[in-house]
Amino acid sequence: MAKRNEDDPRRFLDPKVIARITQLELRARQIVEGFLSGMHKSPVYGQSVEFVQHREYMPGDDLRRIDWKVWSRSDKFVIKQYEAETNLRSYVVVDASESMLYGIEKHRKRGTLYKYDYVSTAAACLAYLTTKQQDSCGLITFDEDVRQVIPPRSSTTHMDAITKALHISKPKAKTDPMKIMRRVAESMHSRGLVAIFSDFLCDREALFKGLEMLRHRRHDVMVFHVLDDDELTFPFSGMTRFEGLEEQPHLLCEPRSLRDGYLEALEEYLVEVRRGCTKIGIDYNLIRTSDYLDAVLSRFLFQRMATRAAPVRR
Repeated sequence: MAKRNEDDPRRFLDPKVIARITQLELRARQIVEGFLSGMHKSPVYGQSVEFVQHREYMPGDDLRRIDWKVWSRSDKFVIKQYEAETNLRSYVVVDASESMLYGIEKHRKRGTLYKYDYVSTAAACLAYLTTKQQDSCGLITFDEDVRQVIPPRSSTTHMDAITKALHISKPKAKTDPMKIMRRVAESMHSRGLVAIFSDFLCDREALFKGLEMLRHRRHDVMVFHVLDDDELTFPFSGMTRFEGLEEQPHLLCEPRSLRDGYLEALEEYLVEVRRGCTKIGIDYNLIRTSDYLDAVLSRFLFQRMATRAAPVRR
């Protein structure tokens, strides 16, 4: 086995390494710092005074931001763009229903992250990354009802409130997606970015109606569909007892007889969720608990840049 390079920042993104760091805020800090040190420069713009580049003027932009010197030379309207150009408001929405406990004993024995640990770490990373860029981030955790609500703030001390809320919200109960998305929409009084972490083992019709409500209110929505590796590959053999979660019954069976049917049903389900999100203009990402967290951070940064570049919709 190749020796791990201790100077490689990606080591902080490995779920096995992350699982050994017990404090959630420290996990997030380690991961984000490692991620950013692996980039030449974070491509996110905030509120400093350092000029970065021009971009084309869009309807709704502040006319005072137009670079008139460029206009006088080229007859083109362009906007000066600075680091941290706007204060983006975002919410990280985390599923704390009972199905997020799947595989918890297996992962604890292996020293890896089960689903809720994984999404909590990812959510804390996005919150830390956001506040580090001087933007504001809030948190909502949910099962069949909203469990914790932390309003968006941009201070670095805000991370303490977010990580405490994630720690308190231990998974239980079922998921009511329509009710939750309505509460998220009501909590956001102006257009913002919503990043949702869930396994989406719920009623899909209610889910899509809830997501469509957020899009109707002009929010940019990202979905991180997080599943355990075993849920995606069904590697079981020999007589196995499957324990039901969220009021589902237990099942004792020979899994090889179910594997083909399970994988076929799984593929139909994944296609349904992906197409449903795409149809209403939502950025969909399938994530497994063994994935490096740079996949999550990279997608989040990309979507934030796209949100900033988009014209203000009125």
